[in-house]
Amino acid sequence: MKAIVYTEYGAPDVLHMQEVVTPTPKENEILVRVHAAPVNFGDLLARDFASVSPGEFNMPALLWLPSRLIFGWNKPRKLILGSEFSGEVEAIGSAVTRCKPGDAVYGYTGQAMGAYAEYLCIAEDKAIARKPANMTHAEAATVPYGAIMARNLLAKANIQPGQKVLINGASGSIGAAAVQLARHAGAEVTGVCSTRRLEYVEALGADTVIDYKVEEFTANGETYDLIFDVLGRSSFGKCAGSLKPGGIYLLASFKSNALWQMLRTSLGGDKKVICALASEQPGDLDFVRELIEAGQYKAIVDKCFPLDEAAAAHRYVEDGLKQGAVVIGVAPNGRE
Repeated sequence: MKAIVYTEYGAPDVLHMQEVVTPTPKENEILVRVHAAPVNFGDLLARDFASVSPGEFNMPALLWLPSRLIFGWNKPRKLILGSEFSGEVEAIGSAVTRCKPGDAVYGYTGQAMGAYAEYLCIAEDKAIARKPANMTHAEAATVPYGAIMARNLLAKANIQPGQKVLINGASGSIGAAAVQLARHAGAEVTGVCSTRRLEYVEALGADTVIDYKVEEFTANGETYDLIFDVLGRSSFGKCAGSLKPGGIYLLASFKSNALWQMLRTSLGGDKKVICALASEQPGDLDFVRELIEAGQYKAIVDKCFPLDEAAAAHRYVEDGLKQGAVVIGVAPNGRE
């Protein structure tokens, strides 16, 4: 099968097409013919992990070492990137009961990666579900990671109808999902993003959109029940004045000092810091599929690149040009 591989860390040009062995599903695994896979933050990070220092890592420095060991110290251990996909079941292992050959599915492989290839294997008890019927493969491929992370992180805040929620980093995978899931929960949602992506976040359904290059949301006098800082670009110190009594500052990416703030605010005070790690839960993708098919959740694809232009897709994202999701069409109809 054809796959995009990388054997050294570096710029997008380290990605190249190569023939590799097609995987064979184990008894509990599904062989998926991949139609589309998006370019997400994790792909960019993994591709050039050698240049990421512990201080630059977007999580506590203690997690940098195990992460580096997982992905490879001097050179990559996982040669095929891509953690999200949409495609068609090609074959199943003898113990698989959830799907059958020919089913359209979408899913998330996590640190196993492997979606920048014509085929991948995934265990049936992992994050895989029937593809939303009203989405193309390109659209569906962009959903799993952001939706899974946002759903499980927002659950920590127990959003109630009528609450005011601000998403700082609303145009990324997690942020875009958080905007829509918070709206589904009945919240009034403000999204913060760059100038280029204002229309994108508005199209996702945000009630208000703030251009962080023009306005500092902590200085506009508005207060919120929840501030969800996806990449930890702000701080509790800056955001505390923008939280209502009982408000929560929620972080998906955080450093050690934020952990201390979480501990301190848990011991007293009416405003809380929550640092959380999220992983997929059974039913996450089925839940999101139901929202999509009910017209309550959408995916907006900015641009789709063929498989042999994966390096160009990474470069497009790194240059800050995207105004929505960027997808690699693995199969010919993956770009539809």
